[in-house]
Amino acid sequence: MTSARRPLEDVRIIAVEQYGAGPFGSLNLADLGAEVVKVEDPGSGGDVSRYVPPFAEGEDSLFFETFNRNKRSLSLDLANPEGRAVFEDLVRGADAVYSNLRGDVPEKIGITYAQLKHLNPAIVCCSLTGFGMTGPRRTEPGYDYILQGLAGWMELTGDPDGPPTKSGLSVVDYSGGFVAAISLLAGLHAARRDGVGLDCDVSLYDTAIGMLAYVGVWHLNAAYRPARTRNSAHPSMVPFQNFATKDGWIVVGCAKEKFWQRLAAVVGRPEWGEPDGRYGTFARRSEHAEELLGQLGGIFRSRTSAEWLAELGPAGVPCAPVNSVAEALADPHAEARGLLVETGHPHYGTLRNLASPVRVGDLPPKYRRAPRRGEDQAYVLCDLLGYDADRIAALAEGGAFGAAARERA
Repeated sequence: MTSARRPLEDVRIIAVEQYGAGPFGSLNLADLGAEVVKVEDPGSGGDVSRYVPPFAEGEDSLFFETFNRNKRSLSLDLANPEGRAVFEDLVRGADAVYSNLRGDVPEKIGITYAQLKHLNPAIVCCSLTGFGMTGPRRTEPGYDYILQGLAGWMELTGDPDGPPTKSGLSVVDYSGGFVAAISLLAGLHAARRDGVGLDCDVSLYDTAIGMLAYVGVWHLNAAYRPARTRNSAHPSMVPFQNFATKDGWIVVGCAKEKFWQRLAAVVGRPEWGEPDGRYGTFARRSEHAEELLGQLGGIFRSRTSAEWLAELGPAGVPCAPVNSVAEALADPHAEARGLLVETGHPHYGTLRNLASPVRVGDLPPKYRRAPRRGEDQAYVLCDLLGYDADRIAALAEGGAFGAAARERA
């Protein structure tokens, strides 16, 4: 039997968030049905990502649309006493307060559990910061590029003869968003079980260090020193890397001996796959990597990418073309998996976006474009909080929604 409700439809999150990492995490929660009320500072023009070029006009930015689908927007000045009063009313009826700010800011603006538990003892306060809310770097701003350098990622990335290089995507930001979302859900489970909320102190720094994974463990226990590899080769498995073909590049991976044996047959060297041969084990292939990869490189350059893939795939060898972004998004499997979604938009018309990869149950997800700044003011104030017109006018006059709103009141 299929549930008629999405998994998080009974969850309300007040999000004091901006730019990429935090909004990416709450985007996935919103796509799962959570009601995410995005609080935007009217004094700064709201979330800075509304203005990120190159595809931006006024407050309509494709960058903002990427991270804020399915959310509600409320313009609210948290530094103003009237604005703070509205925020506290929201906390009373919320499940979580979610933020991505500098490590010392959550406490400064009063959004930690200790500062909000008197309003809602079960509130979960999830703070995704650059470096965490403790430690010597807690007051430093944290950005993906900075963290990729600081956490050692750039030592691992790029050509051996080139400079240290960042990933082409903001992987620390996106991973930090996922970590924050997982932490929030764990905190929510505990709060509903015990009736007591808590803080989730999550950081991009912790995420980046944790994602060193086996490379970090190798170093800590065996003094391993990473080295950048040519053609994006795996540090210990041979072959597992990009290969140039006659007209492009393919990636081939032999993570198991059976895959190597199949590859050896496809390239016309079945003897290479013999267990007792020169290249018959992981260890021997690693020992003779330069020699073996040189031979494989010459073989792969003799045919086109399509010709190789037509043989490698059916033979059961893990492989893929090294696609452009355009080619990746045009892959039939992306459409079959429902990864490309469309919503209407007042500026862009039909807006194409990417679906969340998080899948729970078989109820089809719903998608609503990202909100205009303050678009959901009436819904939040009237429907969620039950304010009447006089109360809203008084709040506006008091500056709760910013100076412009006060002037209109």
